[in-house]
Amino acid sequence: MEAEKALRHRSRKIVEGVERAPHRSLLRAVGLSDEDFTKPLIGLANSWNEIVPGHIHLRDVSARVKEGVREAGGVPLEFNTIAVCDGIAMGHEGMRYSLVSREIIADSIEIMAMAHGFDALVLLSSCDKIEPGMIMASARLNIPSIFVNGGPMLAGRIGDKRCGVGDVFEAIGKYSSGEITLQELREIELKACPGPGSCSGLYTANTMAILIEALGLSLPGSSTAPAVSSERLIHAKNAGRIILNALENGLKPRDILTFEAFENAIAVDSAIGGSTNAVLHLLAIAHEAGVKLTLDEFEKISSRTPHIADLAPGGKYFVEDLHRVGGVPLIMKYLMKHGLINGDALTINGKTVKENLNEFKPKSNGQDVVRDPSNPIHERGAIVVLKGNLAPEGAVVKLAGVKQFKHIGRAKIFDSEEEAFKAVINNQIEDGDVLVVRYEGPRGGPGMREMLSITAAIVGKGIGEKVAMITDGRFSGATRGLMVGHISPEAAVGGPIAVVKNGDIIGIDVKERKIWVDLPDSELEKRLREWKPKKKHLTGVLARYAKLFSSASIGAISRPPV
Repeated sequence: MEAEKALRHRSRKIVEGVERAPHRSLLRAVGLSDEDFTKPLIGLANSWNEIVPGHIHLRDVSARVKEGVREAGGVPLEFNTIAVCDGIAMGHEGMRYSLVSREIIADSIEIMAMAHGFDALVLLSSCDKIEPGMIMASARLNIPSIFVNGGPMLAGRIGDKRCGVGDVFEAIGKYSSGEITLQELREIELKACPGPGSCSGLYTANTMAILIEALGLSLPGSSTAPAVSSERLIHAKNAGRIILNALENGLKPRDILTFEAFENAIAVDSAIGGSTNAVLHLLAIAHEAGVKLTLDEFEKISSRTPHIADLAPGGKYFVEDLHRVGGVPLIMKYLMKHGLINGDALTINGKTVKENLNEFKPKSNGQDVVRDPSNPIHERGAIVVLKGNLAPEGAVVKLAGVKQFKHIGRAKIFDSEEEAFKAVINNQIEDGDVLVVRYEGPRGGPGMREMLSITAAIVGKGIGEKVAMITDGRFSGATRGLMVGHISPEAAVGGPIAVVKNGDIIGIDVKERKIWVDLPDSELEKRLREWKPKKKHLTGVLARYAKLFSSASIGAISRPPV
């Protein structure tokens, strides 16, 4: 009896005793019975909606999670969170709300879990900010939790060529430069996104799903199973069962989200060439878990971890191909063989990383999607942290897809994404330029918009290797080329990027980890003293978060002003 009560240590607050008769009465209204009141209540946070392709199928996945929960002796109770499609929000005011949604998702799950006394959580989502938002909530609450992602979309196909949503963005630049016709653009538009799931390349959504598996909060091998596969449903049902085991054994998120787990996730991100957004999200999750993680760890781990996965947008394969050859376990097995990850880290199934990987058998040796670290794509990992007088707190660039590692050129200044995009489309960018897109940081945007519309247009125009771009905003996982984001401090708080002028010489040296503006210290200091903040008229949620967002260098987290 005591063991049974221990299982229900949270939900018993709302179902036991005479004084909880009103609570039980309300729960009976949603179909619970006396028998249900003796079982653990499992909250199922689902970000299903009808507008986001990564979420349109999550009702079916949720149904399988519930089967697993019921079979293991729990009562599943589903609730929803919001979900933004970054692709649809891209290139207009909607993108200001994307990063804000991460915080709201975390807050909403905290509210539902605390208000209703759930014993444990199953977190079901896809896409860029929803996945980390859910993990932030689980770290904050520290009640048994397991993550289930919706799975990647299959790649589109035009003839013998496969494609994804990034190709559609790049096609706009190709069309505006006359490289393709309007009919060819339409063909790419029609074929790039063939069905449900998170966008098919190694963009932010799939990066984060992979890293959550690497952290240990989702089942081994589950993150890369395609959205339309039967494996996706099998993993969902197993997750429903496993969460009851975690509850019985008292296994909580902070038991899993240790410093070593974050080291493993950073190593995997470096090895796969994942989205730079992962830096923001891992920093934010670590903050919620009470783990001290800094940009320095990303640079340290990436510098010793080779880039071994040849995945789009920087490479030729899609996430479905990674799954076909073994998924995250294959990557982690390679890394563990070379001493690049910690095998003692605990995972949600109660086993260590090493124990899980010892059970994993590679599907085939005859593949080139993932290489052995002894024969890497790049000798070092794909995430590089740059510092210098232009970014004293740091900036981030992704090596995957980068062919030029040093660029020195004249600054061309834009105070918004829209201005820069218009200049690119209208052929106002010259070879050698460094586009500076500022006042797009966490506070200045507000919301730290992604710049995919600009970067894709640059690549589509055929100048991706002739120019560079820096911003205090951020980039989509679909971005490729020498594009430096997360410049910190941002322009809105008086960072050096705010006082760069047209024609100033800017240098980027990836190999030396440096970014600078070629100005004497005295001139830079003079400009900063004379700088005045821009005023924006903001209302609603953007006004609130413009005051709360921290620097990108610590994850663009929201926190009350000191």
